[in-house]
Amino acid sequence: MNPKVLIVVSNANSIGPNNKRTGTFLPEVAHPYAEFENAGYQIDFASLTGESPFLDGLNLADDPENLKFLTGKGWEDMHSAKKLSEVNTSGYDAVFVPGGLAPMVDMAEAPELKKVLADFYESNRVVAAVCHGPVSLLNVKLSDGSYLVNGKNIAAFTTAEEENYAKADVAFDLQTALTEQGAIFHAAEPWSANSIADGNIVTGQNPASAKGVGEKIVALLEAKKA
Repeated sequence: MNPKVLIVVSNANSIGPNNKRTGTFLPEVAHPYAEFENAGYQIDFASLTGESPFLDGLNLADDPENLKFLTGKGWEDMHSAKKLSEVNTSGYDAVFVPGGLAPMVDMAEAPELKKVLADFYESNRVVAAVCHGPVSLLNVKLSDGSYLVNGKNIAAFTTAEEENYAKADVAFDLQTALTEQGAIFHAAEPWSANSIADGNIVTGQNPASAKGVGEKIVALLEAKKA
């Protein structure tokens, strides 16, 4: 059977004191989705509340993979994402959390999500996230009480990138928070492609890294099939 990937998305649509409009950033879900689709995987969506999620970055719809996601099955399926707590996650081979600012609103503290991510990791399945999506990895504790990110090589949206993007909107700095929980943080030049795999954990720095994250997830899943 082909691998199954669960994409977990935020339900937030605004952030910060000025209620900046946000959502899942289109290329960060569309580019990995294209990699999964091209590999023939089953792709399902879940959100934290089960309400229809929001997309940001619609001005980038001229990108072929973004457009295909919007006009094809991708957005239709994301729009009808199931509530995470109602999904039987045991049959999935990988879980992926795309970014956008939205996850910074509802994924730092989300008990069901933390439980799912710990379970995937401890059952030798792939856990992946990109840009602000790695906020989902914060506060995930394993059965031995340690933080999931402790001692792991992690990439995510950097302090330098946030400085010129949404520092006034986010409640905390993601790079700092991941580092405080023991992550070995890898920061490349701002806005450059940077995706890394550490065992079954795949993370990426920013929108330019989303395709690489998708490729690395596929590589891990194909290796597990061999």
